[in-house]
Amino acid sequence: MALVEGEYCTRTHQVCDRWVDEGSEFLPQTRCAKFRPSKCIDDKVHKRFCIDVDEYTPPDDKLPANYQSWTMASQTCRSLGKRLCTESEWNFACEGEEMLPYPYGYDRNNTLCNFDLTDLMNTKGKLKDWRKPSSSLDKCTSPFGVRNMVGNIDEWVFREGGMLTPFRSALKGGWWMAARNRCRPATTAHDEYYKDTQTGFRCCKDAPKRQ
Repeated sequence: MALVEGEYCTRTHQVCDRWVDEGSEFLPQTRCAKFRPSKCIDDKVHKRFCIDVDEYTPPDDKLPANYQSWTMASQTCRSLGKRLCTESEWNFACEGEEMLPYPYGYDRNNTLCNFDLTDLMNTKGKLKDWRKPSSSLDKCTSPFGVRNMVGNIDEWVFREGGMLTPFRSALKGGWWMAARNRCRPATTAHDEYYKDTQTGFRCCKDAPKRQ
């Protein structure tokens, strides 16, 4: 696991200078090619916790687990002596104190991470599985050394504080499709039992107390 510690901004202002799909009917103003430096527009809070460097991968498997619901992910983390990450923990592990929109910086780069694929469906209308081993994407890394926090697999988190959603569950980071694939956005439309080809997770735990 990686230790994550520092000052987390509870609300950021991030402005896109150039969109990938400007003027297109396909995902208009969704994929940002280049962001301006982020600004913190609310309080900062100190955070200190541990997070898995990679998405949860079952023993003896090479690919991160998929077809995982929020409930299944929570149970697995508990069985490992860990817990599901909160959304703010996940955000901070992804963006660092600089509040990066992408874990690797301000410019979108689909050569580092597993996203922006468009060949998504097979002939039966089912989602193709384009997961990659976490270790094969070692340049898709956050400021804290956490890998693949965008792309590759959608990751379940616990939503804190009664946010405006009927569920405690949210998905973060996006998967291999061409979408936002950034640190802050979340998908909140799915309940705690939803699972599909692209849904996985990683775990967190409280950091040991300083000696």
